[in-house]
Amino acid sequence: MSVVTTKDGIEIFYKDWGKGQPIVFSHGWPLSADDWDAQLMFFLNHGYRVIAHDRRGHGRSSQVADGHDMDHYADDLAAVTAHLDLRNAIHVGHSTGGGEVVHYLARHGESRVAKAAILCAVPPLMVKTAANPDGLPKEVFDDFQTQLAANRSQFYRDVASGPFYGFNRPGAKVSEAVIQNWWRQGMMGGAKAHYDGIVAFSQTDFTEDLKKITVPVLVMHSEDDQIVPYVASGPLSAKLLKNGTLKTYKGFPHGMPTTEAATVNADLLAFIKG
Repeated sequence: MSVVTTKDGIEIFYKDWGKGQPIVFSHGWPLSADDWDAQLMFFLNHGYRVIAHDRRGHGRSSQVADGHDMDHYADDLAAVTAHLDLRNAIHVGHSTGGGEVVHYLARHGESRVAKAAILCAVPPLMVKTAANPDGLPKEVFDDFQTQLAANRSQFYRDVASGPFYGFNRPGAKVSEAVIQNWWRQGMMGGAKAHYDGIVAFSQTDFTEDLKKITVPVLVMHSEDDQIVPYVASGPLSAKLLKNGTLKTYKGFPHGMPTTEAATVNADLLAFIKG
């Protein structure tokens, strides 16, 4: 199993397939590198080297009690890129992984990076504040933690079968296999990491990070995202970026890299080649 050991002794699992320009994928909460299957296979078949890691406390990485914050997430990503000596890389992040990518670029610089893309991502800030009136109330995320602590298995089942993939929408084509795969990935990780991760993805303010980034960034977000509301995320991130491009979708769900993989992959490929 391929792992890199971080400075604080945490083993980060990663996949590294193929040759060519590297594309590095950062997954959403509470999932793993497996959530990128559709993208890994697609870009591998298009001649790219694809890398995806499990965030600390998630998937096959160390299930530690501490360090579940954006600083550690970004540092762990930096450890993977340094270990593999990646150059001219494309970084792609979904949801919490989008925050991880943004914080990595701002915290560790862009010397190894050519472009980035953030999909349905949590920046600039998810929680509602005086300066962020369109964010979600903190009570929403407190309730997430309460449900996770009470019955994580049921909570994950409810998220996957409902808002994450838009399966709660009228006329939605529900996939039991997709629901089970989301649940499987979530239950592979550690409850403590996922509990703390809710604070990390909801209360981290990425505004200053976004302002620091100069490489081209594609911001992909759906207006029907029920997890990271469009009004407080995609358009605001694109405006804060020096070289950001907003790609808006109408009826896609938060989990669009899985349910709408053909469209998402084609748009990502066009951006990377452009």
